[in-house]
Amino acid sequence: MDIRARQKNGIVILDLSGKIDVDSANFVEAIGQCLRDGYSDIVCNLEEVDFIDYTGISVIVIAYKEVINSHGRIKFVNVPAHIRNIFSVAGLDRSVEIYPDEESALESFKEDRIIEDIKKMQLRRRFKRLPIDIKIELKTKHQRSPECLHLDLINLSAIGAFIFGCEKFKLGDEVVLRMKLPPKQEELELDAKVVWIADKQI
Repeated sequence: MDIRARQKNGIVILDLSGKIDVDSANFVEAIGQCLRDGYSDIVCNLEEVDFIDYTGISVIVIAYKEVINSHGRIKFVNVPAHIRNIFSVAGLDRSVEIYPDEESALESFKEDRIIEDIKKMQLRRRFKRLPIDIKIELKTKHQRSPECLHLDLINLSAIGAFIFGCEKFKLGDEVVLRMKLPPKQEELELDAKVVWIADKQI
């Protein structure tokens, strides 16, 4: 596998080409070098990757964990359909962030920073979470599917909602939330984004 590195707005973009397999340890090494050089935001462009097997999936997982353990962020773009299918079979698409193109991935880093700023301001402590027990609907903002019906809205605050009962979405997904609030059962439709996924045991 060949790797070409470039930089944009303080974010490293790795253009990968060829095969990701048992001989792709250089990918993990490249990720490690980025982190050592102080770059914690990384985009991997898979547009020219023509093959990946399950050892290649393991290589990606190792690299992903190294970035996460270093408090960094890694995102994948231009993932070919056949490789995306392998990601799906391996369950990797539920963990890593995949974007259709480079620009949307770069933009998502800005959104991540906004969310981090909110957390630093500890706004969650300023807004009381109200326990609520109603059914809601959730669907993707830009596509007809996936969608989840009859979900449980556990609690609600001024900046977020805790929803239970759907495993079809992943971090970063833009969604539309529909609900009817008592007592008048007024229907609301809200744009939202998945910013946290609870552990299944929770």
